Amino acid sequence: MRYPRTILFVDLSGFTAFIQRTDDDQAKAMLKDFRAVSRDLASETGVRIDKFLGDGFMAIATDQNSGVIFAMELQRRFAERLGDLRLRIGMASGDIILFEGEDYIGDAPNLASRLCDEAARYGVLIPTEQARHLPEGITAEPIGEFMLRGFDDPIHVSRLVGIAPSGYRNDTEEHWTRTPFAV
Repeated sequence: MRYPRTILFVDLSGFTAFIQRTDDDQAKAMLKDFRAVSRDLASETGVRIDKFLGDGFMAIATDQNSGVIFAMELQRRFAERLGDLRLRIGMASGDIILFEGEDYIGDAPNLASRLCDEAARYGVLIPTEQARHLPEGITAEPIGEFMLRGFDDPIHVSRLVGIAPSGYRNDTEEHWTRTPFAV
């Protein structure tokens, strides 16, 4: 059975060079901050971080707009604190197969991963055909076609720009911490 999802891959571009020129404590502090802010924002926007992958992670949203807001707000929150580092974010939506309860299979995860690989100069990349009905304040700038590993045809790609709307909060933590029964 397939499920519609938006998949995001996020990576700290330049982190390998960063850890070579800093000490271990600074590298760990940067990753700790990156992960904490990412988790908090995921909770606020209703996005789930599926797994951390060193200096990056994979996240899943049940709808594209939540994923877009998460990506744009994450980029905004880190704009000043990263120094020479940059966030690379690739996102794609589509029907996915949930395999053994923990793996996502399909074009969307593969495409999001490949777009993340290409995003160092652009920030947030999305297939142009999926850049419709974006949240208020977010627009898509077409940047061209990319030949991506694993895809036979070129993918038309756009870069997302703008500022996420401020009324996006979807903090589900309240539901996770409430006692599920009356005392």
